[in-house]
Amino acid sequence: MANTIYSINGPVVKLKNTKDFSMLEMVYVGKDKLMGEVISVSKDLTTIQVYESTTGIKVGDQVVGTKTQVSVTLAPGILKHIFDGIQRPLEAIAEKNGVYMSKGSDIDQIDLDKEWEITYKVSKGDYVTPGQIYATTKETDVIEHRFLIPTNVKGIVVSSPKDGKYKMRDNSLKVELENKVVVDVPFAQKWAIKEARPVEERLVISTPLITGQRVIDTLFPIAKGGTAALPGGFGTGKTMMQHQLAKWCDADIIVYIGCGERGNEMTQVLEEFGELIDPKTKKSLMERTVLIANTSNMPVAAREASIYTGLTIAEYYRDMGYHVAVMADSTSRWAEALREISGRLEEMPAEEGFPAYLPSRISQFYERAGYVKTLNNQHGSVSIIGAVSPQGSDFSEPVTQNTKRFVRCFWALDKKLAYERHYAAVNWNLSYSEYLRDLTPWYNEFLSPHFLENRKEIVAILAEENKLLEIVKLMGSDVLPDDQKLIIEIGKVIRLGYLQQNAFHKDDTYVSLEKQLKMMDVILYLYKEAKNFTLRGKALSTLIQTGIFEHVIKMKYDVENDKLDKFDLYYEKIDQVVKSIL
Repeated sequence: MANTIYSINGPVVKLKNTKDFSMLEMVYVGKDKLMGEVISVSKDLTTIQVYESTTGIKVGDQVVGTKTQVSVTLAPGILKHIFDGIQRPLEAIAEKNGVYMSKGSDIDQIDLDKEWEITYKVSKGDYVTPGQIYATTKETDVIEHRFLIPTNVKGIVVSSPKDGKYKMRDNSLKVELENKVVVDVPFAQKWAIKEARPVEERLVISTPLITGQRVIDTLFPIAKGGTAALPGGFGTGKTMMQHQLAKWCDADIIVYIGCGERGNEMTQVLEEFGELIDPKTKKSLMERTVLIANTSNMPVAAREASIYTGLTIAEYYRDMGYHVAVMADSTSRWAEALREISGRLEEMPAEEGFPAYLPSRISQFYERAGYVKTLNNQHGSVSIIGAVSPQGSDFSEPVTQNTKRFVRCFWALDKKLAYERHYAAVNWNLSYSEYLRDLTPWYNEFLSPHFLENRKEIVAILAEENKLLEIVKLMGSDVLPDDQKLIIEIGKVIRLGYLQQNAFHKDDTYVSLEKQLKMMDVILYLYKEAKNFTLRGKALSTLIQTGIFEHVIKMKYDVENDKLDKFDLYYEKIDQVVKSIL
């Protein structure tokens, strides 16, 4: 019988002597119709990776082609929901089959029978072009869903669309193309996940993605449309860091991809995001969030798909004119899935067993980020923040090193800092951001030129403190003169009072750029006054004994986010203390 299974090796299935399938074609395998994708075609063998558990299928089972690529359904009903790596709705599956997923689930990727109140932006006789917004609906309380003309449609609307309630399986418009052929434009559209959506133009990156996390916004900023790697060993806080970024960054929409992570972490995301009130909208954060869950106990092949599924959804909302942040946790698990599939395909392994094409796959993933001018002349962006989980915190392993090649922001998480309960545990000596030059005009125009000047001084102090601490380890602090002891004291204030942040404190979990600037001003004012104090020949120890350094460290808790004028009291306190001991 044609198109039957010849061999099975985990998620890899092979067929012999068939010419019916094309590369990247989506297929259904066996009687349960397990979803798979053609990943290799030769004269004799066709190889398929199956995105579901292959337990129970056998040699001789039928494989059916679809003549289409693995795709996602793009329509209202994506936000507020959780999907698996191939966009199967986990909530709907749980309602139908219980908490355990059945094989080959035939539930629609999105509820196509739900009615939505549609408002049309075009009428009969209008000329429409690819990517144009032709209708809108309220997808959630905070996000307007904008329906887009498909990228292969250009012509004149020949139907008379009327506002009202429609199901997503309906057709929305009839358009007469330039060759006089009339086509239907459906509400719900399909898009292949491994194909990037087209844009009018990729723009220069110039706006920061404000996160409210001081160590990022001040020292290592990321731009809207930028890419960042978040590497760290077990227990360094990668997932919690991504939770914080998802909660507080100023993106319009969050796409959170749990790729090969523990199921309880995704449960925590679901519960937390549902309870958290979005500071921008005062609604639940889930109103503008979509979760893609491919946990560690799910089929390994679907990990690769989950990354691309999340990216395609992000690009879809970008094309509506939104700024989207993609959190991928973790790309190391995705790379491990590539390694496992590559091993089963008996491909020649490269470093540490990873396939030779690992760098190009990582590059393709991060290159889909960007700040763009959409086909409908709006501005949108996709920012990608990928967590990396190097075994034993070894940043020289292939996934971390290749990721470093393709991202412009590197937030290295430090096990030592994490064990000291210093969060976010970003090591300021190993991390970097290449976006600073691109963002300088924005900081100078919309905030203050002093912000980057303060940052430069703080970075210099931290670098000098790092050198001095090496001397202290060898010889003790008593050998240092007072000006160098002051560097260590101010470094401590910067580390504990500025870089360390409490995610559970109402005023410290998120800090505006204005407050960050004022905090830096106070710290550097203390540094200047203490330096002048020592230049007058006074002993630094007398100033330390006043407790002024500890007082400044506590300002992150003592100054509420809506009462920034309280910072004036710190200048007065510093002046008062210095004068009292002169």
